[in-house]
Amino acid sequence: MKAIKNHAIFFGVLFALASCIKADTNKKYNQLVKAELARGKRVDSIYLGIYFGMTSKQFYVQCWKLNKEGILTDGQSNTAVLYKLHNNELKHSASLNFFPVFTNDKISKMNASIQYDGWAPWNKHLFADSLLPDVVQYFTKWYSKGNSFIKMKDPEKRIIYVKVDGNRRILIGKADDTNVQVEYTDLLTESPVKN
Repeated sequence: MKAIKNHAIFFGVLFALASCIKADTNKKYNQLVKAELARGKRVDSIYLGIYFGMTSKQFYVQCWKLNKEGILTDGQSNTAVLYKLHNNELKHSASLNFFPVFTNDKISKMNASIQYDGWAPWNKHLFADSLLPDVVQYFTKWYSKGNSFIKMKDPEKRIIYVKVDGNRRILIGKADDTNVQVEYTDLLTESPVKN
């Protein structure tokens, strides 16, 4: 229940992103989206061989293959897929739980949640405040091609990072003390395309 509430809050914040951020950053973001979509270049890769437009059957086959290789396993409450970040990707070992949103049986979004494995109320150094810059730094390396992440503020003055390359938008933000949320969106599947 807590996870659902956190996801709802985070995605509500993301929905409000376009209209409630500072005007100069909003303008820069809107110009970037417009320019990237005008290029007509598709950027469908997400990670681990998963991509926008992948059918549900292809997604499950890819996850099964990676599970057999020991790369993925069952995630949070068996409702997500788990990828362990423990090979010096982040400062501390972490878990990335993810699951896509399918539109017409094709991936149009990917929602992910990351948390340090050793998180506990007494481990302040493993809170999402420390995790967020760690994740942004890692994703900057992971997605080194294309545009940089833009630092923005949501209506509650929380920091969100946004990267747009072609049709792919990546949003990263702190959901709560434990989790950093990541949302991948194929901007071409939004109707109408949102800013």
